[in-house]
Amino acid sequence: MVYTPESGFNLPGVAFGHDWLTDVGHYSATLQHLASWGIVAAAPDTERGLAPSVLNLAFDLGTTLDIITGVRLGPGKISVHPTKLGLAGHGFGGSAAVFAAAGLSGAGNPGMRPKAVAALFPTVTKPPACQPAATLKVPGLVLGTPDDPQSLRTDALELARAWDGAVLHIVSKASAPGLAEQRRFARALGLPGSNRRTQKTVRALLTGYLLYHLTGDKTYREFADPEATLPRTERPDPEAPPVMPEDRIVALLK
Repeated sequence: MVYTPESGFNLPGVAFGHDWLTDVGHYSATLQHLASWGIVAAAPDTERGLAPSVLNLAFDLGTTLDIITGVRLGPGKISVHPTKLGLAGHGFGGSAAVFAAAGLSGAGNPGMRPKAVAALFPTVTKPPACQPAATLKVPGLVLGTPDDPQSLRTDALELARAWDGAVLHIVSKASAPGLAEQRRFARALGLPGSNRRTQKTVRALLTGYLLYHLTGDKTYREFADPEATLPRTERPDPEAPPVMPEDRIVALLK
């Protein structure tokens, strides 16, 4: 799935990874939002099975960047500049974006290195995304929720600690699964549904961050400032000790 501005040459581009068991159609409004701000947004609809490979989705994200920079999009009036590339993803796709960034930042890919990466409520994967994050030199945005310390599913806090240069924002009153759109029947099945408040806040944080790093527009500098407290976000506690898996299990049992 690809969304673009109406026209423009040498535009910034981003490849977006989906969450577990979530097709890219559930991110159409988010991708449209990015395109409305001048960013070409593309999402591969792969690795949607019960046991997806985070490494395979990471490879597909890299391929997506290669495609949108290698062909003229639309009726020939849209192109993506190869030095204005970013990676982003939600949940499982957020962790895949980190793996993709590590792969593209290697010595064998001098022309495809992303300028920014965003992991939106990243989830635990095997292998864990903290490993490649520790090697990254590219700036990153990590979003978490206030409930992350009690969750066995997310590793946003650990990822941000391992990633030198990452900006961590805790999104107030956020629902991590709620970024996916149009989950009309999820609540009836006892699953988390869509959350418009979460979507609105995350789209703003993601867009501002990408505009600053991919275009160099200093208007959006604050979105990349680790010391800034943005609306509807909270500052993480710098003195909080790392949360161990056994601590999360205890929290769930209380």
